Amino acid sequence: MDASDDLLRGPEPAALLTLDGAIRGLNAAMNTALGGPAEQCLGRYFGDLWPASQRMSADSLVLHAARARAVAMQVLEFPGRAGAPVASLIEARPVEDPTGDEQLVWVHELDARNDLASLLIPFRMATAAADLGLWMYSPQGRRLEWLGGAPAVAALFPEPSVSLTRVISAVHPDDRETLRQLLRSASTQQSPWVRLRYLPQHEGWHQLAAQTRRIQLGHDGPERIFGVIRDDTKQENRKKRAQAALAAERQRAKDIADFSSALITAASEQELQQVALTRLAATFGASGALLAFVDEGRLRVSTDGGIAMWEVAALHGLPLNHPSALPEAIRTGKPQFIPDRKDYEHRWPHGAEFPRVGRLGSDYAVSITPLSETGNQPLGAWLVLYGSGYRPSLDQQTLMGTLADLAGQALRRIRLQQARVELATAVQKTMLPTLPEHMAGLEVAARYRPSRDGLDIGGDWYDAFMLPDGAVALEIGDAQGHDVDAAVAMGQVRASMRTIAAHEPDPATVLTRTNELLVTMDAARFASCTMLHIDPHDGQVTGASAGHVPVLCAHKDGSHSIHELPGGPVLGVMPDTEYREETFTLYRDRALIMVTDGVVEGPGLTLEAGLERAGTLAGGALHDGLTAEETADRILDAAVAVDHLDDVAVLVIRRT
Repeated sequence: MDASDDLLRGPEPAALLTLDGAIRGLNAAMNTALGGPAEQCLGRYFGDLWPASQRMSADSLVLHAARARAVAMQVLEFPGRAGAPVASLIEARPVEDPTGDEQLVWVHELDARNDLASLLIPFRMATAAADLGLWMYSPQGRRLEWLGGAPAVAALFPEPSVSLTRVISAVHPDDRETLRQLLRSASTQQSPWVRLRYLPQHEGWHQLAAQTRRIQLGHDGPERIFGVIRDDTKQENRKKRAQAALAAERQRAKDIADFSSALITAASEQELQQVALTRLAATFGASGALLAFVDEGRLRVSTDGGIAMWEVAALHGLPLNHPSALPEAIRTGKPQFIPDRKDYEHRWPHGAEFPRVGRLGSDYAVSITPLSETGNQPLGAWLVLYGSGYRPSLDQQTLMGTLADLAGQALRRIRLQQARVELATAVQKTMLPTLPEHMAGLEVAARYRPSRDGLDIGGDWYDAFMLPDGAVALEIGDAQGHDVDAAVAMGQVRASMRTIAAHEPDPATVLTRTNELLVTMDAARFASCTMLHIDPHDGQVTGASAGHVPVLCAHKDGSHSIHELPGGPVLGVMPDTEYREETFTLYRDRALIMVTDGVVEGPGLTLEAGLERAGTLAGGALHDGLTAEETADRILDAAVAVDHLDDVAVLVIRRT
């Protein structure tokens, strides 16, 4: 056996170790490879001097040679202090100490220059196990060599060696610079993953992920850039499908939420009809939809574009007791699903012509859901048309029933509200006076409209009547609240003022006496009011106000002014109140406009802005030559169109 000096004399890294791995001797090449002078390495354990990623392999190599008394080989990476890490084929061989009887292990690098492929075997095995592909790039030759790895990835590159130009040509144009940068910047450390779109022959685009690392092959060998490739195509496709499904589900959830919200907030049957017919087919993947309301025991039918009205003409006006599918669903409150024509004819042999019944079975299935709510008779139903073979899932049936319940609640609310509006309007009209047909010297127009919500009777009123002295009394006011009590209070105030005015025509006196009466009666409601006393012959106007909004004066030139009348607080609150009044002249080229606060105030409208708007409208109407009636309509319509929540009343007065 050679002496120990001979074992360490070669140019390749070499060391002598004890059987437990402690370094007994090493040469300069091993010193350099392990990164320290001999005095710092001697006595230390061989495995401890390797990078953490190589330590277990180094220990295993030495342990195998020491215990098995056999030669062991392992590809290890030296740290490569001056550049790229060095991949070396290391042999561990048991030897005897030439200077004694001790057993040692000789570890040294084998010359693999004629078999560089042997250094790549561990890399290929590791990449294959990780389902990755492995390639090697030579910057000098500008060629990529595909080293294999996972079969599915290696199959993308059927040629073992290919030029960089050809590879780049198969990469998506937007990703080519990314690949060039990946090769230019390859470092001794593993790079981050970068994504590339790659188009192999006879296949579609593949989504690849790649990372690189620069490695030297052997102690005196060449440097190469190694890369690993992962094919994320299936994963990306699954991700895209999942994202698309999630987006579709989110959109569906939003559509259903919008559908529900629109049903809940529908304010009229027309709105409810619009909500249902524009959303039903789209929400449930149907080809068409029909909506039926029950009016006095008969069906009133409307459809969307997917079902033509002529196809369902037989259903329109059908009595609710008719022996066919749609009336039965409404009568019983039970949903009906009709998969085909045979089923329909079996269940309703005496039924009327059904929607598209001639094609039902070959092309269409039908689902009918009553518009019901718990404990109440359905007020209608909706019907959706599907392609043949359709079967609704339990979730779809549940959702359809939930939305139909909301529609039924909305329809019942709308009809109850409409009934209340009609009742309130009728009661209000009976309590508001009819203006005298002829008031010599004056043109007077009055308008009233209940609140936009129309939930209850309001307290707004107006009045105009002749006084014994030939003058005309005009008043407008608002009793607190929006209920029957408000209407009663309004009637009491208006009747009281009429009675008092017959004996005490001055507006201030009328307000003072009315306030005393209401305070004495301990009335539960207060009221604001403006009263005018007009002499139609000379236009003299005397007016007073009890906490009411100012009077507007419109001029023929289109301008207007705001007239703040003297007076006092609202009626029915403070005892012993003396109201004041003021006298001014109403000229023939002007008009007075009296309004309640609903005309000039709202959630988005201050009193000042509302007075300005109403005054501008009145001035414009007078400038345009409109009558008092037309002027009143213009002011009222504007109030209804914008921020109209409260009752509104308008009086327009002009001299003739």
